[in-house]
Amino acid sequence: MVTIKNAYLTVDISPKGAELQSVKGTDGHEYIWQADPKFWASHAPIMFPVCGGLKEDAYYLDGKRYPMTKHGFAKLCDWKVAGTKENEAVFELTEKHEGFPFDYVFRCTYTLKERSLVIAYTVENRGIVPFFYGIGSHEAYATPGGLEGCTIEFEKEEKLENYVLVGNLIKPEPVVMMEKTKELPLKTDYFAVDALVFPKLKSRSVTLVNRNDSHKVQVDYPDVDVLMLWTKPGADYICIEPWSNAPDYTDTDMQIEHKPGCIRLAGGESNTKVHTISFL
Repeated sequence: MVTIKNAYLTVDISPKGAELQSVKGTDGHEYIWQADPKFWASHAPIMFPVCGGLKEDAYYLDGKRYPMTKHGFAKLCDWKVAGTKENEAVFELTEKHEGFPFDYVFRCTYTLKERSLVIAYTVENRGIVPFFYGIGSHEAYATPGGLEGCTIEFEKEEKLENYVLVGNLIKPEPVVMMEKTKELPLKTDYFAVDALVFPKLKSRSVTLVNRNDSHKVQVDYPDVDVLMLWTKPGADYICIEPWSNAPDYTDTDMQIEHKPGCIRLAGGESNTKVHTISFL
């Protein structure tokens, strides 16, 4: 386990998946779901090289079919600890996969800045062949006292259009949940099927407010467009997930270059996506 800390927060990260395990304030409050296997035995897996599901668990690039299961493979890998400071940790992944056989390096950097944890995902193409990828986070925040005591507050007024999941895919036409709102009071029923999928929000910042206590979590995601919300009914957590891409639509042609939100990297290029979590 790698631990970073400052005067406000102590953060634990596992090299397995470079996965965030714990964020505690000086009052001892634990902000991260502690992976009760009765519901979900993870904390905050990293999605790479795709977020969500692909049709037939595969994609096509330049006429070749590449297998890739839901959320990709990075969460299962042992990452190299590339550097640590008291308030920062850097992890690296270069492992290849049959569905992603490219020459790359993926760096995940966690940096504490006062009451905020800045998470930067940098992918570099070290080869000469261009590739496409998606990237996203899956942090689960504890909701002591129960999910239905919590509200998601949006940065901007929203028309909440949820793209309903069918298995691992989403329908092309959304269901309008609310109009002209800046709040979504959480209900267990919303997650009876699976997640809420919001690919078209105006907001790039949301705040989890728990009315059962005095703690809040703010997630700022200026670099990606898709926001997912997910929990297992009965569990005391909510995942707030900024993703570059949504799951495949049911009518997709499976061509990765046509998939909204996937990033093209030519040889020698790199791309960084940053999101910031503030624990209040």
